[in-house]
Amino acid sequence: MARQAGAYREPMTEAAISIQGLCKTYAVKGGTAKRALDGVTFDVPRGQIFGLLGPNGAGKSTLINILAGLVNKTSGTASIWGFDIDQHPRNAKASIGIVNQEILFDPFFTPVETLEIQAGLYGVPKKQRRSLELLRAVHLEDKANAYARTLSGGMKRRLMVAKAMVHSPPVLVLDEPTAGVDIQLRQQLWEYVRALNEGGVTVVLTTHYLEEAEQLCDRIAIINHGRVVANEPTRELVGRAQEKVVAVTVDRDLTAAPTAPCFEKIVLKGGRVLEITYSKDRVNAGQVLAAVQEQGLGIVDVSTREADLEDVFLSLTRGSAGN
Repeated sequence: MARQAGAYREPMTEAAISIQGLCKTYAVKGGTAKRALDGVTFDVPRGQIFGLLGPNGAGKSTLINILAGLVNKTSGTASIWGFDIDQHPRNAKASIGIVNQEILFDPFFTPVETLEIQAGLYGVPKKQRRSLELLRAVHLEDKANAYARTLSGGMKRRLMVAKAMVHSPPVLVLDEPTAGVDIQLRQQLWEYVRALNEGGVTVVLTTHYLEEAEQLCDRIAIINHGRVVANEPTRELVGRAQEKVVAVTVDRDLTAAPTAPCFEKIVLKGGRVLEITYSKDRVNAGQVLAAVQEQGLGIVDVSTREADLEDVFLSLTRGSAGN
């Protein structure tokens, strides 16, 4: 796929990706239909790291494959860097790099050959190719001439990231990029992604590591059953969690956890530690502690756990069936 040099550099819209009313329906056995995407609408702001989260089977991969041109949408519109994927498919594809969950490349090519071939497919002139620079950036320069089949799983994933960047797209989509990658390699990958983002690349990330998403993403959209159930700046989204947990150490051993109307849930741990869940829109920590003391218990120590993205994610997707 040849590209028109510089054609996609100036966006026609403010959003890096704009999706409006996107639907995808699959025909299944028995003449019925399965709707994988049901009127999905959101924008990915330029220059951000944007999280796209959801349970298995929620529609994330379908959405990414539509953007990649691998799946045809049923209805709705989608544009990448201002280019409609139907009206300007070549420019849209040139504006995005996608790292899929599956590791896809010829195992008999070396990493440098893999990047050179990919750059050729995108019509990047030889003088403008950055194969060794990209391998250096993902810590694979010393493996440039090794067969790709000899690379570890983490190395192969980093090679996939370099492969997605050969044509210098302004938008990079990472679909579960750290699955099966050890902590050190994961940190190296995120250092590179942050550097790309600081250099102006908009990043879309899907991950099951919610702590990762909370730390990295400026904004997060959550999809459940093919619909967007949340789309907010990360801090605001985390702030939606109403449940809070307080661990109270009491002054004597207990055989059973006490109860009180203000406790959403209470668990006795180790005989003296009460782990109490309460809803902060109904009561505050002081009322919870007072309820403990009303049971005739002395409080020796108190610690709290702030709500995190996992709490919000579970509350928004509870009851969904993963597949």
